[in-house]
Order: sequence, then structure tokens, then C-alpha cells
Amino acid sequence: MMIYFLKQLKIFKKYIRWLFDFIWITYLIMSYVPSYELLKKYADVLVKFALRWGDGVKKDDVVFVQIPECAKPFYLPLQKAILEAGAHPIMEYSPDGVAKHFFEHANDDQIVFYPSEFFHGKVEQMTHVISIIAEADKYELKEIDPKKLAARMSSRRPYKEKRMKKELDGKMTRTLGLYGTEAMAQEAGMSLEEYRNEIIKACYLDAEDPIAERKNITTSIEIIKQKLNALKIEWVHVEWEDADIKIKIWSNRQWLWWSWRNIPSFEIFTSPDWRGTEWRLRFNQPLYRYGQVIKDIYLKFEKGSIIDFDASENKALLAEMIKIENANKVGEFSLTDGRHSRITKFMGETLYDENMWWSEGNTHIAIWSAYNETFVGDASKLTEKELDELWFNQSAEHTDIISTKRRKVTATLADGTTKVIYENGQFTV
Repeated sequence: MMIYFLKQLKIFKKYIRWLFDFIWITYLIMSYVPSYELLKKYADVLVKFALRWGDGVKKDDVVFVQIPECAKPFYLPLQKAILEAGAHPIMEYSPDGVAKHFFEHANDDQIVFYPSEFFHGKVEQMTHVISIIAEADKYELKEIDPKKLAARMSSRRPYKEKRMKKELDGKMTRTLGLYGTEAMAQEAGMSLEEYRNEIIKACYLDAEDPIAERKNITTSIEIIKQKLNALKIEWVHVEWEDADIKIKIWSNRQWLWWSWRNIPSFEIFTSPDWRGTEWRLRFNQPLYRYGQVIKDIYLKFEKGSIIDFDASENKALLAEMIKIENANKVGEFSLTDGRHSRITKFMGETLYDENMWWSEGNTHIAIWSAYNETFVGDASKLTEKELDELWFNQSAEHTDIISTKRRKVTATLADGTTKVIYENGQFTV
């Protein structure tokens, strides 16, 4: 009997070991973490290239880093890259789940409280900002009243404006990076390793020198940007089966692309004269905002303002967003050329999806705040009154809405002639 028991125990231990090994291997696969060396290479791109307009940080710069708990492995590589450059890191590390907890327990006054001395002092102190996008739960705020989210966002407008003013004065730069999590990968229908490999590819981290690769692509995109500006485009007409919209560019706007502000970035964009947005369009890519998702967005404009809208999911949140001051107007129009983008899969994050290229291209607009840098001239010297007179939309936020449906974009030039500038997912200039 004892011998039989011992044999059974041995078999049981063997199965337990197999089960443990299976669970451990599954855990390793599910929680795939890039190597420190790879993350350091990524950190170098953000710190030593993206900031300071593509030249990297300098000695004694102050670099403010916003990084969530779910991106913890990226913390030390970023800190090291900043220290190596002789700069001073200020690391803001946010525990997962705190946003939901705040909105569940804060009263109305606490939601809109604006700590001006803290925020303004932070802007005064920092030379650069790195924001790492990473989410432990993409639907963390799903049950939160959209009115609370909108109120919180509106209360932060002075902070945004002070940061923008310092950027326009040439005294601060910022950049964005993405750190993939299991929740983000699942939303995109990929394994975590597949998701992070998309980041590696998009940021040229598979190259020996990602910074050199990033600089190489600059030449091609800069040529297209210069050609667009030389055309002196007054209007663009975007059309296809689900789009028929005219957007006024006007003579004092320029087209831009930022090889450094977003990592990665392949789009060419401008900020329109918001008054000249007419007609309607649909967007086939979901909009993730405030821990929620809005799907199948439809917008109709008249004399520059949204007069009708729809969504198949979370229409109530879209409605609250549009109610925010000047959030019913266009702040950006953007196109991505498939010859440049290395992003070919849906990632569920605006930073990547606005630069994603599928077989039919990528077009997006942003409602709310404009990029004043698209002014032809020194935007830093423009007063608020002058910005209003130039019809740059000013708002508390900037939200990109994306379509990867086919688009034909026809430009009306200053001399009244027309020219197709984008078709079949590519610029034609």
C-alpha cells in the first residue's frame, strides 16, 4: 500500500511540475518584456534625437518624464539616457488604476480644481517633456460619467496654453513614445510580442542605428512638404464614398511634419482656417479616449462648426467632448504616405494609428486645438487676439480621428486651378 501511495505521489508531483512549467512558460509569453538593451536604444531615440527639435537634450536641461506603472521596465533606460546626456530627469511615475479611483471618489470641485502654482512652476522648470503612452486597462474609465471627464479636461486648459507658449518661444520641446502592454495588444488582436515587434519596426529599433535611419527618411518627407507649401493651397476637397468635405487652408498656413515630436511620425499636416470646413465624413478607425472607445464616428460641418454627429458606440461621450469650448471645430488636417510608414497594423493608439498605412492610405482630422506652428511666420509672437483673427482654433484639447478608407484629395490653388495632391494612399505632388 505504501509503495503504491509513493508511486502515485511521484506521478502527482510530476504532473504538478508539468503544470507549473506550463503556467510559467505561458506567463513568460504573455508578459514578454523587451531586453534592457533594446529599451535603452529606444530611450536614446527619445532623449538623444527626438527632443530639442531632433538634436537631443543638452547638459543641464531639465527633462520631465511621464511614465505609468505598466511601463516600469522603460523607467531605468529613460533615466539612464537622460543622465548620460548630462541633463536632469524629473520622473513622474503614475500607479495603474489611479484615474478611475479619482473620478469615483472626487466631488465636482475636486474634479475641476486647478493647482496653478504647481502646474505653472512645472512649466517654468522643465526644458523638455517625454510622455510614455501605456495602458494597463484600456477601459479603465468606461463607467465614469463623460461630463466629469470633460470638466476635468477643460480645467487643464491654462496648463496646456502655458506649455504651448513656451514651446512656441523655442524654450521647450516634447515627444511621445509608446510602450506596449498586454491590454493594448489584446485590443489590437495581437500577442504582446507581436505588438511590441510592431513598435520595434516602426521606430527602427531593429536597425543598428535607429537615429540614423530616422534622419534618412527626413529627406523624402521634407521634399513632399516643400512641394505642398510651394503650391499655395487655398482649399482641399476630400472625397470618396464615405467622405465629401472641403477644408480651407488659407494663404498664411504651411504644411509641416515632425520627425521628432512623435516617435514615430510619418504624417504631413496643417491647421486649417476653421471657418472653411463644410460637409461631412465618416471615420472607420475607433477613437480611444479617457479609458473608453468611440466607434464609427460621423461628423457633419456647416460654416466651420459641427452641426450633426453620430457614433455606433459611446455617442454620449462624443457629445460631451464636442460641448467643450471650441471642440466643435477642426484644428488639424493630416495625410500619411504609404511609401514612408512602417506601421501596417491597427494598434489601438492614436500615436500609431494616425501614422498607420493600409492599402488605401490614412487621412485624419483633429477637432479642438490647432497647431499654431503652421502659421507662416513667427507663431510665438502672435497674441490670442491675432490667433482668433487668423482663425486658428483654440481649445483645451486636441483629438485626432482617423480613417484608413480610400481618399482622393484635390487642392484648389491660389490662382484658382485644381490639382490632385493625394490618391491611392500616396502624395501625387
